Amino acid sequence: MTRTVKTVTRDVLMRDLEKMFEADGFNAFPVRDNGDIVGLVTKFDFLNCFSFTPARMVPSYDDLMSKTVADVMTPEFIYVDAATRLPRVLQLMVEHRIKSLPILNAEQRLSGIISRNDVMRALAQCAQRPA
Repeated sequence: MTRTVKTVTRDVLMRDLEKMFEADGFNAFPVRDNGDIVGLVTKFDFLNCFSFTPARMVPSYDDLMSKTVADVMTPEFIYVDAATRLPRVLQLMVEHRIKSLPILNAEQRLSGIISRNDVMRALAQCAQRPA
């Protein structure tokens, strides 16, 4: 689990979000509004705004990059608390094809984030323990 979590606000532009994804190597950023976590924005959300169907006109790249996190974020997201056991975290990630899960405390405040890499590391540590 990563305890120091970088967050974004709803007004962050897509062009800035792209730079953050590239610089930090994260898959997701919790979206913060006045101290509350109001959503999650992932690389998938970012890429999804570029997917088009025959029913959707293709806007210019600059128009898309001028969208904000609020335009693309996932407002209803899955999260866990710090007491959630590893098998449950793994189950949620696999069932919902999630790469990162925010960890919220009892007051619904962000206390960390757990990634697939964190889960893989924990599984390897469990496997190395003597039976």
